[in-house]
Amino acid sequence: MTTAPTLEAFNQRGIGTLPGYLGIEIIEVGHQSMTAQLPIQPHHLAPNGYLHAGSVVTLADTAAGYACIANLPEGAQSFTTIELKSNHFSTAREGTIVAVANMVHGGRTTQVWDVKVTDKSNGKTIALFRCTQMILYPK
Repeated sequence: MTTAPTLEAFNQRGIGTLPGYLGIEIIEVGHQSMTAQLPIQPHHLAPNGYLHAGSVVTLADTAAGYACIANLPEGAQSFTTIELKSNHFSTAREGTIVAVANMVHGGRTTQVWDVKVTDKSNGKTIALFRCTQMILYPK
């Protein structure tokens, strides 16, 4: 494993990109895990007034992607998402949602991450997300 970036480095990484624009904040970097949160703002909602599924997926995908970066195998340079799936069980209109990513598989060529997204105020599950990352090496 290469040395993982710090919590501050992950939050700096999002500036000027989609995670930064949405307001995603990395709050914990663990061994084979990552926790991120998103304070809900009006622009995170769908026209029906509920949390847009894309906001939830972006939070979950960011947590999994940053976790992948923190856990790249020795010699790896980066990654790309090759598959993702999300099941949505609940929603929110305000407050903060939290995503906790955990490694399911950490191979040399792929990683699989499960992410649970919850409502921070009551712990209710908003969504379950799984993604597969292809590990990229220098040419």
